[in-house]
Amino acid sequence: MTAATPSTTRTYDIICFGDEVPGLLAIVSAAREFRRRIGKNPRTLVMFKGNSPDGVGGHLVRGGLAYLDRSHVPPEVRSALGLSTFGDPATLYKEFLQRSGVTEIALDPRKADAALRKMLSEAGADIISRIEIQSVIKDGTRIAGVLLDNGTTFLAKQFIDCTVNAELAQAARVLKLQGFGTFGLPESELPVTLIFETEGLTIARLQQVELAYLKRFTNSNDAEAQRLIQIAAGSDPSLVAWFKKDLVDERGALKVMRVGSDHIDVRCKALSIAYHAYRGNRFSLSASGAILDAGNIAILSGGRLSWNALLCNVTGSQAEAIARADSKPTAAILEEMSFVDRFMKSLGATIVRPAKELYIRHAGNVTGVVEPLSGAQMLEGGTFAGEAIGTFGYPLDVRGGIDGLGAKAAAKGFTSISFHKPPLFNIGIRHALLKSVPNLAVVSPASGFDGYACAAGRIVEFNAAVGQGIGIAATLALTTNRDLATISNLEVRQVLAQTKQLPRIYGKSYAIEASRLREFEKIMIA
Repeated sequence: MTAATPSTTRTYDIICFGDEVPGLLAIVSAAREFRRRIGKNPRTLVMFKGNSPDGVGGHLVRGGLAYLDRSHVPPEVRSALGLSTFGDPATLYKEFLQRSGVTEIALDPRKADAALRKMLSEAGADIISRIEIQSVIKDGTRIAGVLLDNGTTFLAKQFIDCTVNAELAQAARVLKLQGFGTFGLPESELPVTLIFETEGLTIARLQQVELAYLKRFTNSNDAEAQRLIQIAAGSDPSLVAWFKKDLVDERGALKVMRVGSDHIDVRCKALSIAYHAYRGNRFSLSASGAILDAGNIAILSGGRLSWNALLCNVTGSQAEAIARADSKPTAAILEEMSFVDRFMKSLGATIVRPAKELYIRHAGNVTGVVEPLSGAQMLEGGTFAGEAIGTFGYPLDVRGGIDGLGAKAAAKGFTSISFHKPPLFNIGIRHALLKSVPNLAVVSPASGFDGYACAAGRIVEFNAAVGQGIGIAATLALTTNRDLATISNLEVRQVLAQTKQLPRIYGKSYAIEASRLREFEKIMIA
């Protein structure tokens, strides 16, 4: 892989803006299919705003998100089809995980960086980092090139935007709704997370600490422990009751953490209560600005534990601003991290290392895509099985909630905003293709998702499958002198089948739940 050197104008076949994993895999996919057809690599470029020496791979690498969200496949489906725990993911994503040494869930950012650089090198891709767009050059509705603030122009025929805020698309004058604008709530947004690693805090010690807190918090005669719960609850009786209910399972047993082969699932809020009592504030995103939630912990080599736990409240405009500012933590988030540092060291950690960048779950959605994808469509099974390029399952989980959605729903006569049936849906690429800029794809949480769809649509494993399809579509567009927006799901599927890369297709339609969600989204979507 060569480093692109500044010049007046450079010309490529495909440019990827952003270095999130789905976009990088799209470049790798495009190169492999191009080479299969033409016998050589296409000219490809990855340009992004982060700092390449800090790692290539977006929020999984510089953001340190080591605990991967994997596809949720119901046991009866796995049993009937003979599928493994996570079903049958996209072949390129499986290869990436294998090259990164992932056993089940834990992705070491250092190994992921090395694996991605090797895959991009094999694809012959150039990389430039620490860039800023000055303007996008248009040829009619199509993007012709990108002018950077250093005066260099990069031209290409097809473009891929894998940024969380669709920044290239916005520069090309694609309309993007901020926050949950599809629900008419542009300032409501999912919290961002500053992932951190600990060293010196062993799993055994962590289990011991949690169990001690659990025993104390469930002992009504322990006055000091009950005082700590009151502090963490902000003396709110309903939050106190919720905490206490959360500490035990339906049989009354303590909800101790579960330790897997390479990960730990923290099942209760005992550590959260302890932290917020130490912090002296309420376990509430809106009231305190940040919470230490029940953690998803990845077990890494060298005694490192990677924590996805510190949720920080942001508005829609703040999420956009943070994304544009290289996803760097704000001063307020770094101040909160200083308390987390001291708390973790009080538990036994010797080193607490925050990630270079924030994990931004969502920062709005583009409009005007070829085929928008809604939550109801996911529950109906997604793309038609005969056209699908993969299958993915995930709950319609909006961690931290959507501020204002409940009140808006109640005003429209809805008594509940929860949809608990996790969709298991077939994957296509058309929600990532833009009608208004036909040679541009947005492969990220900012793709053309309506309503609740971004809850599952923001997950990397899903977008990696879309990215592999977009890469094939980009090569089809190049070799047939077409635009990305004209490429069908079926054309991509046929290539996957021909190259023996088509995964099993097993989406399910949950008609009753889909009908209920369809009515909700129809009325709630602005």
